Amino acid sequence: MNGLNILNDPYQNKGTAFTKAERASLNLNGLLPPVVQSISQQTQQVYAQYQTKPTALAKRQFLMTIFNENRTLFFKLFSQHVAEFMPIVYDPTIAESIENYSRLFVQPQGAAFLSIDDPQDIETTLRQAAGERRIRLIVVTDAEEILGIGDWGTNGVDIAVGKLMVYTAAAGINPSEVLPVALDVGTDNQALLDDPLYLGNRHARIKGDAYHQFVDQFVTTANQLFDNLYLHFEDFGRDNAAVLLNQYKDQYTIFNDDIQGTGIITLAGILGALNISKQQLTDQIYLCFGAGTAGAGIAAQICAEFMRHGLSEAEAKQHFYMVDKQGLLFDDDPTLTPEQRPFARARSEFDHPDELTNLLAVVKAVHPTIMVGTSTQPGTFTQAVVTEMAAHAERPIIFPLSNPTKLAEAKASDLIKWSDGRALVATGVPSPDVTYGSITYHIGQANNALVYPGLGLGVIASTAKVLNDQMISAAAHSLGGIVDASEAGAAVLPPVSKLNDFSTTVATAVAQSAVVQQLTRTKIDDVDAAIIQTKWTPEY
Repeated sequence: MNGLNILNDPYQNKGTAFTKAERASLNLNGLLPPVVQSISQQTQQVYAQYQTKPTALAKRQFLMTIFNENRTLFFKLFSQHVAEFMPIVYDPTIAESIENYSRLFVQPQGAAFLSIDDPQDIETTLRQAAGERRIRLIVVTDAEEILGIGDWGTNGVDIAVGKLMVYTAAAGINPSEVLPVALDVGTDNQALLDDPLYLGNRHARIKGDAYHQFVDQFVTTANQLFDNLYLHFEDFGRDNAAVLLNQYKDQYTIFNDDIQGTGIITLAGILGALNISKQQLTDQIYLCFGAGTAGAGIAAQICAEFMRHGLSEAEAKQHFYMVDKQGLLFDDDPTLTPEQRPFARARSEFDHPDELTNLLAVVKAVHPTIMVGTSTQPGTFTQAVVTEMAAHAERPIIFPLSNPTKLAEAKASDLIKWSDGRALVATGVPSPDVTYGSITYHIGQANNALVYPGLGLGVIASTAKVLNDQMISAAAHSLGGIVDASEAGAAVLPPVSKLNDFSTTVATAVAQSAVVQQLTRTKIDDVDAAIIQTKWTPEY
């Protein structure tokens, strides 16, 4: 046994925590300083180094060094500082990391890079990336629409790595059983193509049949290689995301975070808000501002919940309005996507439809009680828009979800002030508490990380064959029910600092739903035991 190989394997390496007996048996004598440290001592030492780093990006780079060297130590440290590390390891710092990925590249962090130029290598690459490990969870991206920053080609692999970190830190998914995958189909980002340091394919995005054949070959091969695989799609473009989800969701265990994850967390926030306001979901008027993949996906999830409350599909859709760059979406618009079309309205519904070309005009016309922003258009929830909405809604529910921070539709502090303290607010990025009058308002973060780790744990622990709408609804209700509605200024969502606790709550609800629906591959007699057995803890 080669001791150096063990020290260079992040899944086996313990660094200075190897005992004297382990050092002798693993041929590590003399390859480490003589003192044996505990993992507690290691985390204290590493955290002290972390605190010296001057910027968020520098802190992330340092943490990635630990991740590359020792997975157990990394996740032990992460578990001790979840709320502090989340915006460093994931959103919003990950956007800066993605933009600089090629320039800062050190090592591939266990990812599999699949090129559309070499489809014959898919199986070999996946086998080599997995090695002897059992892979139960893959996060895959083609990086066409990363966060609010667009097409970043192979640089986008960082989003898959980051998502998987959160799965482990929040829900205890074993890091040796996950695999980040980048589908490099080219990029339409000319700055990347012109950058001599860019590490991806130097051609425009391949689209159409060739693209779909490549993705299909990946999906099919991955499910053949890895039993009981949970496949998480991340940051695919609006032309492909819903198409791929619909193609595979009944055949494999598939999840699209931008469509379903964002929808679940938004629904959970709305349910939490309604717990506070004591209002009924079916009395609400929903306005979506930004009708891309995320916006349309959220609307579909919320609409499905209206139907679960007894409304027909036609009745539910009457509560929905969708606004994009052209204004309110009308059903005679030939540019509508298949996901937008169900929510487009008839011009005959309005006295002056040609005037509904901006958000304020639509708000005046339809009087929404819920307004969700996924537009990436900063500052568009203006004081005029908010005061108009608040004039017709007792407790307006306003979620500016676009991120990173520079793209948010509004600041939470402004929304509270402009609504005279009546708005129920969640933001897509972390927001500080807001004091207005005598009340301190806690602002919920509608971060998908609040839901997708627990969702994945529930699916994996239950060996679910598919992820369906009932399981998704169960996840949203489990989160929305955590809100303390009796507290003045209560947040509509639980805090990120308690991520570990309520990830288990979500997992339990999802797994129980799968068991009740008889969707499991193996018989699950005790959901709680199955979840405990699945969870990994960062200990040597």
